[in-house]
Amino acid sequence: MTQTLSKPEKTKTQYTVIWEKLPDDFKLPDDPVENIDQPLLAAALREALEIAGFILASMLMASNFGLCAKVNDKTVVKAPDWVFVPSVLPAEPGEVRRSYSPNAEGEVPAVVMEFLSDADGSEYSNKPTYPYGKWRFYERILQVPIYVIFEPKSGVLEVYRLSNSGEYELQEPDADRRFWIESMGLFLGVWEGEKSQRTGYWLRWWDENGNLLLWGAERAQQERQRAEQERQRAEDERQRAEDERQRADRLMAYLRSQGIDPDGI
Repeated sequence: MTQTLSKPEKTKTQYTVIWEKLPDDFKLPDDPVENIDQPLLAAALREALEIAGFILASMLMASNFGLCAKVNDKTVVKAPDWVFVPSVLPAEPGEVRRSYSPNAEGEVPAVVMEFLSDADGSEYSNKPTYPYGKWRFYERILQVPIYVIFEPKSGVLEVYRLSNSGEYELQEPDADRRFWIESMGLFLGVWEGEKSQRTGYWLRWWDENGNLLLWGAERAQQERQRAEQERQRAEDERQRAEDERQRADRLMAYLRSQGIDPDGI
């Protein structure tokens, strides 16, 4: 599939984009992640969705995973820190998905995320020529509806939405400092605390009613608390029954002391 894209008004730059799967012998970049926070943040995002039963087999959700397109006859691969595609075509039997080419293999990603590092700020790069900046690639070439940029050290979260003009526009959070991600039916926001021996800021999901989607350890703690509450209720019921029995015994003993047979009443 071939598509020609042009940016309205501000530039004459045009891109001829061919959507096709990478050949099996294409060597993907094998750059290591820039710090240990990135995989932890990405894994935490997925964990809560898995536990909530959000993830379907038809979806693609991955971290540091190559998104591909052939632009002006050159193959371009960008690996966002986290990506969500609502629907992809099934992989061939025995095939291990090494990368993803939108339109050729399924829908365009609905959300891409980048976690800011101490590197060169490439998350904001709008470089219009090969190999293209990340911002330019997501906005102009892939046309991803939601671009999220998160700074883990400060907890600053920026959510950009693709406007009708084909440009990203910064969104304002709601009163709870969260952003509604329509394609997922969830809110995205920042939470501060500890997980996986890392204390700091995390990205978290909330449902439409404002309920936090829990991680595994939180769910286990919640179940322990629920079990303890049930145990305590059962103990309270046992104690109430014992108190009632003792009151009945005292009453019967009193009646007998007065020459009254309680069994004959």
